[in-house]
Amino acid sequence: MQEKTIGALAAACVAAALWGTPARSHDASKVVPSERATYNLNHGWRTSTGDVVGAQHEQFEDSGWSVVTLPHAFNEKEAFARDIKKLSTGVVWYRKRFSPPARWTGKAVLEFEGVRQAAEVWVNGRSIAVSENGAMAFGADITEVLNPGTNVIAVRVDNDWKYRERASGSGFQWNNDNFNVNYGGITKNVKLHLTPSIHQTLPLFAGLGTTGQYVWADQFDLENQAATIHAQSEVRNDDAVRREVSYTVEVRDRAGKRVGKFDGDRAVLEPGEMRTFAAAGRLQHLHFWSWGYGYLYTVTTSLIENGRVIDSVDTVTGFRHARFQNGMVELNGRAIQMHGYAQRTSNEWPAVGVSVPPWISDFSNALMVESGGNLVRWMHIAPSKQDVRSADRVGLLQAMPAGDAESDAEGRQWEQRLELMRDAIIYNRNSPSILFYEAGNESISETHMSEMKALRDRYDPHGGRAIGSREMLDSQTAEYGGEMLYVNKSGDIPMWAMEYSRDEGARLYQDNFTPPYHQDSPDYNRNQDSHAIESVRRWYDFYRIRPGTGDRVSSGGVNIIFSDSNTHFRGVNNYRRSGEVDAMRIPKQGFYAHQVMWSDWVDSITPATHIIGHWNYVPGTRKDINVVSNGEFVELFVNGRSLGRGARSAGFLHTWKAIEWSAGELRALATHADGRQSEHRVETVGAPAALRLTPRTSPRGFVADGADIALVDVEVVDAKGRRVVTANNMIKFELDGPAEWRGGIAQGDSSGKGRLDRPAQEPGAVNPQTPHKDAVTHFPGTARHQDNYVLATKLPVEAGINRVLLRAGTQRGVVRLSATADGLKAATVRIPTVRPKPVVNGLSLDFPENHQPGLLTRGPTPDLPTFRVSRTTLKPAAIVAGANQSAAEKTTDDNELSRWTSDGHPGSAWIEYRFDQRVSLSEIELKLVGWRSRSYSLEITVDGKTVWEGETERSLGYVHLPFAPIRGSVVRVTQTAPVQDRDAFGNVVELNNPRAAGDTGADAVPPGWTLGIVEADFHGPVER
Repeated sequence: MQEKTIGALAAACVAAALWGTPARSHDASKVVPSERATYNLNHGWRTSTGDVVGAQHEQFEDSGWSVVTLPHAFNEKEAFARDIKKLSTGVVWYRKRFSPPARWTGKAVLEFEGVRQAAEVWVNGRSIAVSENGAMAFGADITEVLNPGTNVIAVRVDNDWKYRERASGSGFQWNNDNFNVNYGGITKNVKLHLTPSIHQTLPLFAGLGTTGQYVWADQFDLENQAATIHAQSEVRNDDAVRREVSYTVEVRDRAGKRVGKFDGDRAVLEPGEMRTFAAAGRLQHLHFWSWGYGYLYTVTTSLIENGRVIDSVDTVTGFRHARFQNGMVELNGRAIQMHGYAQRTSNEWPAVGVSVPPWISDFSNALMVESGGNLVRWMHIAPSKQDVRSADRVGLLQAMPAGDAESDAEGRQWEQRLELMRDAIIYNRNSPSILFYEAGNESISETHMSEMKALRDRYDPHGGRAIGSREMLDSQTAEYGGEMLYVNKSGDIPMWAMEYSRDEGARLYQDNFTPPYHQDSPDYNRNQDSHAIESVRRWYDFYRIRPGTGDRVSSGGVNIIFSDSNTHFRGVNNYRRSGEVDAMRIPKQGFYAHQVMWSDWVDSITPATHIIGHWNYVPGTRKDINVVSNGEFVELFVNGRSLGRGARSAGFLHTWKAIEWSAGELRALATHADGRQSEHRVETVGAPAALRLTPRTSPRGFVADGADIALVDVEVVDAKGRRVVTANNMIKFELDGPAEWRGGIAQGDSSGKGRLDRPAQEPGAVNPQTPHKDAVTHFPGTARHQDNYVLATKLPVEAGINRVLLRAGTQRGVVRLSATADGLKAATVRIPTVRPKPVVNGLSLDFPENHQPGLLTRGPTPDLPTFRVSRTTLKPAAIVAGANQSAAEKTTDDNELSRWTSDGHPGSAWIEYRFDQRVSLSEIELKLVGWRSRSYSLEITVDGKTVWEGETERSLGYVHLPFAPIRGSVVRVTQTAPVQDRDAFGNVVELNNPRAAGDTGADAVPPGWTLGIVEADFHGPVER
């Protein structure tokens, strides 16, 4: 299944190369020529670490400096080799020479997509820009300092963790050594824009104070695929004379065909005047952007003077409709439950950090979609423009933060957050994938939420995006919310979990029977079997209360994280291993588990089944077999012999206990509610025989631009070419040709220490004996000083596969990579390089992103509803409590920060819900005070008849109490024994106080004879 999944993705990327070449957003138009030009400035920078005196001056001698292609971080080689807190900091300089075209006259603007942390920019020895936030793009008008011949840009970057803003002396809240990995330098792209004197501005408020283009759609007719398209451009006249111009808009589909043209405003602009021009038109037969359907249009906005086009800008965007109501999110008229990932914004890779080409961003982000993810919540810091545009192309919804840490802020730090959100909204508001603006990673005050909302309303009033914050459960201002660990329901604004299932598991550690024999210790430090099972259990908490299950529902949640990250961790290694893929984007078992559960928009109905783990053991091994399936039941077969149906739990998990291994085939056959079937097979493979190398490159090949990357998979295979899933062989690599070795990652240290492998008893098999305790990670921290084989030319495969990175040089030729391992047939792969368009006078018209068109892998938004109503919700007319009657209504107020509690006496620990007529009841859901640590002994009666009694489970939200359908009018919930606190989920908490971890009420409400209810929901069967 691994080969099939990744192969399908690679094929999709290759096929995408045939689908056209879109221009970048807010760049000079590729389809309507004008006086405007946009150039790639990434090539030919010289760099030196340390604070070099005089390096800003035009005549400074830099010939001895290193030559790099941007993006670049001076400490990139430390990515994943060091703890985030130990990444090198300091000052690094960059210098570049370029010459503008000889006949150019007009405006010249530099665009930096981002620098980490603080940068001062000089052109020809004059300081022209300072950017200090380390998170967002900024611009610099260099018109007055530009020479007609050679020009020198010099940039000084300081990535000190404790950097303080020059003007205020304040640090930045998000310059945080837990979450914001500190790869220092010019870590994003740089462009030069040459425009006529009267021109459309750029969306670069920082440095320029301008807002650029704004494109949106409204008046949707979803059934007939029609909408009204609006375009606005801020226009500035920097000429010395008044100019009269008109505004026109053209819309082209992904094939480049013009599908609409409409004229807009005409006006006279005085010298120095700035004005917004607008146009709108109705379009039919639109392809609406959707999840897994990155359909993008090119909207060209042009200024016309005397019948001649003088300035044209392409904005690549998509059109989609969104609505947030009834506790649900709707996209293009269909409910969609959020399921995806809380991903660190760095989205980094070993030994290169964030310095990756656009195709690598697409490769990674498309895997989120392939796993079934529909939403990525970037964490703490605004995402790079490259990742924002990538999500547009692959059809991945985004939640975009600006910058914060884990709390609200005051004074200058709050102002910094507002400024950063403003800049991020303006810069990214034309990206259809952005559905949520995140105003805080933790709750913020209502006043601050109002200020953030006002920014959205000012700069993006029509984009169809909700703004909210984590923990804002009772806000009257936020438009969405949700907690970090817990399960929320709502009948009003959508609630989705911002981070859940925080456990860690390295890809190497497969199960208790496969070297290196990693058992869960502590509980959150898991192997792959256990990690995948836990992911199923945690997701089902949200799926069980999805849209269609009542008037109050969960809008889902995002699993932390997608790919292992060089950020905040608590496990064995010096990086976080919570990913569903590892740092090289090789899937773990959880990837396939999510692929099954997240198959659809809400109800999981597309048949899918996956066997967790492999089938290579030795005689005598007995192992629990777990299958993830959305079928009604699953039958298991070993070599054609049925082992019967598995025990179903957590909705998607089917388990068979202590199955004895025998060589051959393990097959799971699922039967679904509609009679369809799905299956998955794993087989015993033979002994390791050979190595196999598989290269992966961009749609146009391995480009010799000094920045492109090729990925090469290395596998250990048996004599039939099947991957040996138990192989952990050490591989030696040799590289020849115009490329730079960047290597990969594996558990352990390149010096040979810190990794314990046990020889198999026989070829291709696993020793089932109980391992020595040193072979098992029993506590965190045992490998935090290892280098994880980063940049090593010898590194092991894990579970039969690994992946390495090669960075392109600047010369054309053939790259040759060879791999050898003791006792195995060697492998060699040849990768020819492709020359990019030439760089002339330091300027290039070749943008790698232009070769990355959208993917349409999932197809358009479904025609039919995405969920079936599975139960009714019944509202009590009156509530009577044994104590604290005035608070009883809080149990049904749809506010999870309010609650009712009894008074601590046994006789009053009850509450009664009365309906105005007899109703049919079959389920009750309760959010009980202290839900994570308290198990309540309860009796539930309907009209005096007991329908449920026992102890509730400790949970991360709601407990579900089903019973046989019964008609009645009075439901009574009575506590029958005192309650005690015992945390059932202590290991999921990484923060050290109740408020930070999410307030369950246990710290405020004493245990004993105190019944506490946050919310109560009553359900009955649906009458078909």
